[in-house]
Amino acid sequence: MPARRFDVETEGARVAPAPRRAAHHRCMPALTEPLRARLQYTFNGQYTGTPEWVTDLEKGDDEGFFLPGSAVWAVHGSMSTIAAGVRALLVQALHPGALAGVHDHSRFRDDPLGRLAGTIRWIYTVSYGSREAATRASGWVTRLHTKVVGQYDDRHGVSHDYAANDPELLSWVHMAFADSFLAAFQQWGHGEVPGGPDAYVREWATAGELMGVVDPPRTVAEMQHQLMEFDRRGVLERTARTDEVVRFIRRPPLFPVLRLGYPVLFNGAVGTLQPRFRELLDLQPPHLGPVALPTAGPAQAMLGAIGGVLGARPVAEEHALARLERLGWTAA
Repeated sequence: MPARRFDVETEGARVAPAPRRAAHHRCMPALTEPLRARLQYTFNGQYTGTPEWVTDLEKGDDEGFFLPGSAVWAVHGSMSTIAAGVRALLVQALHPGALAGVHDHSRFRDDPLGRLAGTIRWIYTVSYGSREAATRASGWVTRLHTKVVGQYDDRHGVSHDYAANDPELLSWVHMAFADSFLAAFQQWGHGEVPGGPDAYVREWATAGELMGVVDPPRTVAEMQHQLMEFDRRGVLERTARTDEVVRFIRRPPLFPVLRLGYPVLFNGAVGTLQPRFRELLDLQPPHLGPVALPTAGPAQAMLGAIGGVLGARPVAEEHALARLERLGWTAA
């Protein structure tokens, strides 16, 4: 299958990992191999092999925006990105402009896996590719976004124009992503974020700038303040359209074998949301009577199981390291 093009909805999706190291897969039981193939297809559109865009990460004549040991490599190389993608979609659904763009222009219903693959391609190209490749990928998406325009009515019936490249909307999407990936890593990642949580927000601000975000936040406190400011200004809301998208995120059209474990990841993602966001979305962790059931532990086990099938780290890292070695890069 040919590599998919960059998708117009890089702001969402879910984001899950690109192909991951699985050199041990030849020793897997026969029943595990079909599961690995379905997981790989879900994340990158191919049952076997490595997509061309991943191997292309070896190309380029510069080191890239992010290097081994960076906060971005640590966070985006973790299995926690799978749950982070679910969380990011839920947060983004709170902004009626972002939601209208997805509703009016997205192919998430007809080809949700294609949207997922396109989003993953952008994230890993920016995270692991050369500066030239990251800039080119972001420019491609920005050009596609010029078509994502329209109008929506807020809960008071007031009509608003929206555009995917609007600076305020870009800021919301960027922060929803960064907040979700950081929260998921802090919950399920291994070890501390190199340089601390602020380092991840500061580093990933580069990706925001590539997409046209004006002065993205550089600290966790600044990011949380700006996120909640959207709520304080009355921008965020829950509508029938919100509920429709949340229902889709809760029960996406996955392979039957993957549907069994997905609710565990969904509930884990919900459990990491800010209480105010859960309130706005009318989502709560599962309960048994009056007792809230644990969500972090089961999600950790599920992510560990997926990592055991796919491999612990993204294959994208290997190709990025090959480029760095060719360029003579050495760790400080």
